Amino acid sequence: MTGYLYQCELALLELAERSWDDITVEVRMEVLDDIEFLYQDSSDPFVLLQSKHRERAGRLSETGKDFWRSVASWVDALTVLGRLSDGTMPLLRLATTQVAAEGTFLHKLRPGPGCSVDDALAGMEAVARAAEPGNTADDRKKFTDLTPAQRYRLVAAMEISDASPLMSDLDSKLARALGIRPGQHARAILDDIKGWWYGMAVELLDKNRARASVTAQELQCRLEETLDRFTGKNLPITETLRRLTQAEITAYKNDLVVAQMQWIGLKDRTIASHLRDYHYARAQRSAWLRDFTITEQALGGYERLLWDEWDHVFTRHTDAVEDDTPAAERKAVGKRVLDDSMDKAAGIPARPGSTTESWIGRGTLHSLAGRAHSAEDDESVGWHPDYPDLCQNHNEQPGQ
Repeated sequence: MTGYLYQCELALLELAERSWDDITVEVRMEVLDDIEFLYQDSSDPFVLLQSKHRERAGRLSETGKDFWRSVASWVDALTVLGRLSDGTMPLLRLATTQVAAEGTFLHKLRPGPGCSVDDALAGMEAVARAAEPGNTADDRKKFTDLTPAQRYRLVAAMEISDASPLMSDLDSKLARALGIRPGQHARAILDDIKGWWYGMAVELLDKNRARASVTAQELQCRLEETLDRFTGKNLPITETLRRLTQAEITAYKNDLVVAQMQWIGLKDRTIASHLRDYHYARAQRSAWLRDFTITEQALGGYERLLWDEWDHVFTRHTDAVEDDTPAAERKAVGKRVLDDSMDKAAGIPARPGSTTESWIGRGTLHSLAGRAHSAEDDESVGWHPDYPDLCQNHNEQPGQ
């Protein structure tokens, strides 16, 4: 399982690193190889990458499956591409957490001064023609079945990136590749990028090929969007609004926040829409407090601003309500109070000088309505002109 996850995360890391040189580079997975990189407007990859993760690094074996299955995979891919005998060869990379020891032909395939195609080819041919081990016989045969020229061409395109980072080391390397500096939001920014990437990986791996590739430009765009949310004055938005399930709606049925809306005659569908704001705003405020993004004092100041705007709206709309005002008109006034209060709350930022998603203000105002207790509560919020008395009765009901 770790090996599959490693493949996905290594693809992201490599894409991030390559984005510094070519923002148009594209990555895809499990088409011709584990990971492939392409230039824009090209259907043929310029890199075929095999990823091999072993928790206990050790030595990469000259006779082992990791190497020879990679070779067999490359032979298959090059056959499909028609590149075994001529044409531009892609780079054939094996990224492994194991080490290619000195004295092995594997070490001769590492980039650098010690690289030798002739020595590596001779060593590979000797191992490939041996009778053992049986578990790589078919893979080695694919290599020996090639013509001498094809074998040389194949080996000349190979590169072993040994001692690659373990799964546990990828996060720090990815952060550096993305340019994420250590700081208050570094972990959250990285988690956001990885969460987005796993969604992309699912689409890349879908057998119906919902997505052919992901470009470095897409990654950069996502990074910039994430940084905008987590840096500067804007408070980070980590919650995503989705329609609440019936079970989530039902869980609030006895809460005062719902009763406040029922008193002014809102229908279930409208209540559900308001509950969505209420539900996710609560979650977002909790996340801010938990991550020390905002203090309780600052959040309290935000709530007082919302209360003040509500108070102006409520006073204006209920000023003409008298003792003999009919119940239907009282409900209508309450709806106007709610609508105008929501419009006001939507434009009030949680941090001065910043911008805040409109549902945060609306949901937070609903939270204040859910905390109203009595007519003596100076910071109570409600919609119905008689909400203080209605709240009192609601709070006195058995089991509430």
